Amino acid sequence: MTPGNNGASTPEDDDPFGYLYADGQANGAQPPTGGYGYPGSVNRVRAVGERQYGQPQPQAQTAAYGQVPQQGAYGQGAYGQPNAHYAAPETVPGGATTTRQTPVGGGGGGRGRGPNTKGLLIGAIAVVAAVVIGIGIAMMGDDGDDGKSGGQAGSDPSAGQSASPSASTTQQSTDDTKLPTIDAKALHLENGATTASDVKGAKADGGIYVAGLNNVGAAVTWSVDVPKTGQYTLYTGYGVPGVDATATLTVNGTPQTTPMSLKNWAQAPQGDWEKGWTKTFNYIQLNKGTNTIRISCEQGNQCNAYLDQLWLTKGWDKS
Repeated sequence: MTPGNNGASTPEDDDPFGYLYADGQANGAQPPTGGYGYPGSVNRVRAVGERQYGQPQPQAQTAAYGQVPQQGAYGQGAYGQPNAHYAAPETVPGGATTTRQTPVGGGGGGRGRGPNTKGLLIGAIAVVAAVVIGIGIAMMGDDGDDGKSGGQAGSDPSAGQSASPSASTTQQSTDDTKLPTIDAKALHLENGATTASDVKGAKADGGIYVAGLNNVGAAVTWSVDVPKTGQYTLYTGYGVPGVDATATLTVNGTPQTTPMSLKNWAQAPQGDWEKGWTKTFNYIQLNKGTNTIRISCEQGNQCNAYLDQLWLTKGWDKS
């Protein structure tokens, strides 16, 4: 190249409007006729557009700067007019065929169906009904447990349990009157046990009671018949001289593990036999038919007591 001003040295320095300024005119800038405004400037023309489906790609026409491109050039056309070089894929031989599909369960018209609200409502009602029925059954079960607890005070007592007179005064029911009762004079006496009537206040017929039990081996035996096998409560009427006593209770040859308690429930002064008459009870298990009940003084017992009556009630009284 020869020295001179050949326009902008790089495309970035081209000024398409150089001919409008004094310095541009001094450098020979002319109005655009095909490239940028400077003589010898770089004309960066590049083909644009896309290949038609199934046809050769047309040559892109590039208009000079500031001129309107001719109608019909690829990618150009009047506003709002379809492009003659464009063809939809579905119109080209072998092209994909598109169909519109209706979404399942869509709202609005047509054959689409909405959610099954009726089925959901029925399911919700069924769940609520099941919960209500379960609560009702639970409440009925609780009522049944309360009814049972009213007749039982906690766990079953031991067979040798005894209690104060106040706990035994209202134990008998109408059916209990059919069960046997025995006075002291009808008991079988063993090993020094005798009958007496010196101390007043005994409840047995004629005021007769059993004495002489304060010796090891002394005992009374009662052979009693019951209508069926089951639980019974044995009541014992006795008297003590203002001090507690104990004895051994044996049912059908089996001694009870707990000593028979003959406490001073009457709170009589020590040595006062007449004010010491009271009663106690023990829980026992009897068989249908004849049973043997024995009250004896064994090693370790404090047997200074008088016996006047024995009787039975059905079941284990819990009051």
